[in-house]
Amino acid sequence: MPGTVKLRSIKKFGQENDGYEFSDQGKFCREICMMIFGSICAMIHGSAQPLMLLVFGMLTDTFIEYDIELNELSDPDKVCVNNTIQWRNLTEEENLALNMTKSCGLLDIEYEMTNFAYYYVGIGAGVFILGYLQISLWITAAARQIQIIRKMYFRKVMRMEIGWFDCTSVGELNTRMSDDINKINDAIADQVGIFIQRFTTFVCGFLMGFARGWKLTLVIISVSPLIGVGAGLMFVAKLTGLELQAYAKAGAVADEVLSSVRTVAAFGGEKKEVQRYDRNLISAQRWGIRKGLIMGFFTGYLWFIIFLCYALAFWYGSSLVVDTQEYSPGTLLQVFFGVLIAALNLGQASPCLEAFASGRGAATIIFETIDREPEIDCLSEAGYKLNKVKGDLEFHNVTFHYPSRPEVKILDQLNLQVKSGETTAFVGPSGAGKSTAIQLIQRFYDPKEGMVTLDGHDIRGLNIQWLRSLIGIVEQEPVLFATSIAENIRYGRPGVSNDDIITAAKEANAYNFIMDLPQKFDTLVGEGGGQMSGGQKQRIAIARALVRNPRILLLDMATSALDNESEAVVQDALDKVRMGRTTISIAHRLSTIKNADVIVGFEHGRAVERGKHDELLDRKGVYFTLVTLQSQGDKALNQKAQQGDVSLYLVLSLFLYIRRASVHQRSRSQLSNLVPESGLPDDDSEEVEPAPVARILKYNAPEWPYMLFGSFGAAVNGGVNPVYSLLFSQILATFSMPDPVEQRREINGICLFFVVVGLVSFFTQMLQGYAFSKSGELLTRRLRRLGFHAMLGQEIGWFDDHRNSPGALTTRLATDASQVQGATGSQIGMIVNSLTNIGVAIIISFYFSWKLTLVILCFLPFLALSGGFQAKMLTGFAKQDKDAMEAAGQISGEALNNIRTIAGLGKERNFVEMFEVQLEAPYQAALKKANVYGACYGFAQCVVFMANSASYRFGGYLVYREGLHFSFVFRVISAIVTSGTALGRASSYTPDYAKAKISAARFFQLLDRIPKISVYSNEGDKWDNFKGDIEFIDCKFTYPSRPDIQVLNGLSVSVRPGQTLAFVGSSGCGKSTSVQLLERFYDPNNGRVKYDTNVGSQGSQLSRGQKQRIAIARAIIRDPKILLLDEATSALDTESEKVSRNARRRVLFC
Repeated sequence: MPGTVKLRSIKKFGQENDGYEFSDQGKFCREICMMIFGSICAMIHGSAQPLMLLVFGMLTDTFIEYDIELNELSDPDKVCVNNTIQWRNLTEEENLALNMTKSCGLLDIEYEMTNFAYYYVGIGAGVFILGYLQISLWITAAARQIQIIRKMYFRKVMRMEIGWFDCTSVGELNTRMSDDINKINDAIADQVGIFIQRFTTFVCGFLMGFARGWKLTLVIISVSPLIGVGAGLMFVAKLTGLELQAYAKAGAVADEVLSSVRTVAAFGGEKKEVQRYDRNLISAQRWGIRKGLIMGFFTGYLWFIIFLCYALAFWYGSSLVVDTQEYSPGTLLQVFFGVLIAALNLGQASPCLEAFASGRGAATIIFETIDREPEIDCLSEAGYKLNKVKGDLEFHNVTFHYPSRPEVKILDQLNLQVKSGETTAFVGPSGAGKSTAIQLIQRFYDPKEGMVTLDGHDIRGLNIQWLRSLIGIVEQEPVLFATSIAENIRYGRPGVSNDDIITAAKEANAYNFIMDLPQKFDTLVGEGGGQMSGGQKQRIAIARALVRNPRILLLDMATSALDNESEAVVQDALDKVRMGRTTISIAHRLSTIKNADVIVGFEHGRAVERGKHDELLDRKGVYFTLVTLQSQGDKALNQKAQQGDVSLYLVLSLFLYIRRASVHQRSRSQLSNLVPESGLPDDDSEEVEPAPVARILKYNAPEWPYMLFGSFGAAVNGGVNPVYSLLFSQILATFSMPDPVEQRREINGICLFFVVVGLVSFFTQMLQGYAFSKSGELLTRRLRRLGFHAMLGQEIGWFDDHRNSPGALTTRLATDASQVQGATGSQIGMIVNSLTNIGVAIIISFYFSWKLTLVILCFLPFLALSGGFQAKMLTGFAKQDKDAMEAAGQISGEALNNIRTIAGLGKERNFVEMFEVQLEAPYQAALKKANVYGACYGFAQCVVFMANSASYRFGGYLVYREGLHFSFVFRVISAIVTSGTALGRASSYTPDYAKAKISAARFFQLLDRIPKISVYSNEGDKWDNFKGDIEFIDCKFTYPSRPDIQVLNGLSVSVRPGQTLAFVGSSGCGKSTSVQLLERFYDPNNGRVKYDTNVGSQGSQLSRGQKQRIAIARAIIRDPKILLLDEATSALDTESEKVSRNARRRVLFC
């Protein structure tokens, strides 16, 4: 099928990818054996029902023979003489002449039924064992395959070049790792065994038909090609793929918003983002509804054809029994039920086909990624390593554009030489290509033309991990991981000693503030370093770079986040450590690079000038212009300060929070759940109780018309099985009727009734499929929207919790909302169908024989018990799976969101290993689930045979002792047993039901949480004459996740309307925290704050200066009364900073 993969390619996956170190040949052979043996068990299990038909045929002939004998002897003129029925008034010779040779008195009905009961018990015991093995083996084998696929997919993603990530949404990747791989699991686990079982029953049923009555079987097969039209179900794969693509786009939106939640909150954009997310859900909803309608149509069509086959079979088969007497009634039923069971199992295999189609659709993109060879393979062992590295770098006619923007040339014939041991500074306006050149040195990208060489060797020929191990980089926007300070520094070089860590911290001027912390180097930095100030994070990142002892040092505005005092000290440290190293420095504060050995001026992607500070000033080129602009700006600021203007200059804009951390909020770490924050209360440590179904249905209430019509269709379909019992038993009764005319009339009426039932089933199946898909998709969209709305409505402190990282929240949105459908939608249809089936069957059964009904009903609790126990156990497994996969999702989100930092540090393997460790828990849970689910499934299947055993034995007793007509025995047994089968079939849906209740419970926890600061609340004062008078009164504050560290301690400060208040001080003293309190990201613990007494995903395709200027424009267009600028021009070059400063000055004095 175009656009999908074949199931066998999924099953062979582990073998074909043994080069990735995941395959163990012995284990793989074991899994192959499990799948083969599981398939054999499924095939033998599938042959059990046709085997039962042999017993059933003999049993039927026995009952009919006994009933004919009773009918004959009911004539007072007939008598049983010498085991032969004879006319009472005729001699033996006269009776013989009249062909009175029918035997009598030889048939012990109770004895015969006892023997048949033993047959049923033997088959039932075999079914239990086979059912258990079939399910457990396939689930166990699938668990390993899925573990391999998850590992392979994540490893291949981590091998991809950075350019691939520029064109691929991180949120989409997270969604595919959770939702799509789950669909693959559904396609290759228990559904395969069930499909083999049902298909075997289908084949064996037709073989039984040919063996016992080829004429009737051929008649039925002649119309079977009509069933082949049901292959149209394969359209579902394409529709599923389109639905998943739409959901992936919505997931990308959610990931982007949650990763930048502070920026969204600063601009009050929560409702706008919820609407944007909801718009992306509409497309997925449409595809889901179309899929449901098509499924309903083809299912109804399939049942309609099956019913037509029944009508034709009975009409023609009865003539073979009554007219030509080629078949006995038992043979007819063996042929008919063989074809019936074959057709029914073919119809019941449709959910399996849907799972296969969904799995194939989901696997397409997963395997496309796995099969893709990265242009720059960061985990490749290829390439050579130089014995001695001098450190000379050179760009030879390098031309480059980003893969996501091929029309924009970033570097244009760049020729540049960086000599070993020298410090070379790159200067130029934003977007000139300075940072791009650094990324080419790291080999994040390869040039489109030209080459970059190290000591004369093209770096494309060097081993990439070895190359990056030579490089230490400090960026303007540092990424820290949610572990201790010591471990963050240790990321720079594995196995580094504690003494080296301390030395690096001292060189980076980080030692003193670290030792002031309660836990010193063991202090957890929080999610994305959120518990550290910008300067503290920067100094830790510098220490991480220094501990690598790099041969090449890249400083991309490394001190831009530091206060003046720290910058001076760190700059001195950097001046010392770069001695003897090849160093490239990018800085907009030109004072920090004036002493560089070489300064290179960039403009329009070219190196237009080169020299020392004084030489370039004399040349009056790019560098001279930048120095002149910056000098004029500094002079203007000094003059303004000397005038004593009250309007100091850093400042307040109520709805803006322009800081480097929010521009690059995607760096927020998501490993926090692996290393819990100290002092953080674990509110979610308690067990999550499954949500009540009533509350789940409440959220589906707006769709009650669809659910009503869908339930009506399900109820009608549920009544079809009890109708079988009436029709089948009536057919049997006709074969013992003495009047041939009435016998024919009765048979024709039954056949016509089959056609009517088929038409009704067609329309009601289509109605049920459409109505429940509509209600289910609307519910999924509503829950996703409500969940996203609730997430954005939480206070910022909630996002600081390690359990609420963007990766975890995105995973929760992708899986929980869709899994809730397991308790609504089609699940309601299944429940209504089963209840109607059981209700109608019980009414029919009690009416015809209450004694036999009571006996059979004794077996229904066993069916319910198996389903209930299965649901209880799977609920626990569902929670374990959820927790384990959420932990893995956080690691994957950590890695994908911070891929540049991880690539620069060469830590891809570390994250792959951490991800694999987290996959072990769901794998072990799947193994436990395999045994429980298998035992429950086998038990539910065998109970039907046990029920038949006891029922027919007791039925024989009632026929013999109480004169019950044998057709009533078949009527009651078939009605109750088929309803029991419906109950057993319902139990197979318990995994989805269990997952739904757990997912709903977690979802409701989110919806029910009352945020400490409600962004949606309309309460509170609003003033028309708001002026901007602000006052902090004795404010004390600690971050919720770090209650042991006092950030603000009695802050009291005020600013009057029209004034500009400057916050200055060392890093970590509370400047940015004060701004966050003003924006009400947090509330103070004590005191008050009084008022008026497609730039690409997250801007990844823009330079930092371009992103910063867009953010400033975004603030200015709001025309705010209060303007907050947290180092708002730190990423701007001198010229842009001057332009921005003039613009802000105009805004301030408007």
